[in-house]
Amino acid sequence: MSDDKKMNEADEIAQEAAAEASAEAHASVNDERLAALEEQLAVAQQETLYAKAEVQNVRRRAEKEVADAHAYAATRFARDILSVADNLSRALDTIPAAAREDEQWKALVIGLEATGRELETVFERNGITKIDAVGQPLDPNLHQAMMEIPTGDAEPGTVIQQIQSGYMIKDRLLRPALVGVAKAPQPPS
Repeated sequence: MSDDKKMNEADEIAQEAAAEASAEAHASVNDERLAALEEQLAVAQQETLYAKAEVQNVRRRAEKEVADAHAYAATRFARDILSVADNLSRALDTIPAAAREDEQWKALVIGLEATGRELETVFERNGITKIDAVGQPLDPNLHQAMMEIPTGDAEPGTVIQQIQSGYMIKDRLLRPALVGVAKAPQPPS
């Protein structure tokens, strides 16, 4: 074989080796780029999941706030009307028995009592309920203790007097009941 042929073969082998090295280098760069792109894709997918979760949480909170707004929209009005109910109840309580039987006042008394019943019906229809306090253990979530009354007739911590009625609107406290609570009597000194 001639020297020229050997040189051509050597050149071809060198060129093939260089081409293979270039292809391997190019493949290595492509693998690195592919790995980087896969990592970016994974990060983007994770961020998308977090964003979707946050949007879902915001939507749920907004739906709950709207539902609460509908359910408790009348709260301020209900608090204001409670004073009317209290005054009507006090007025009915102060009517003496003789006036209730007197023909001149009987119609007025019947009208006031009917108004009181209608007010209670409206309260019930709107989810407003009276808190039963007397005889119950003091519950600071429902009652506001105004005084302690020494007595041996009831267990200490039991509500024995209601000064003002308390009310709930659905499952929330509208106004606490103002109460007197039993305490153990002081032993004579």
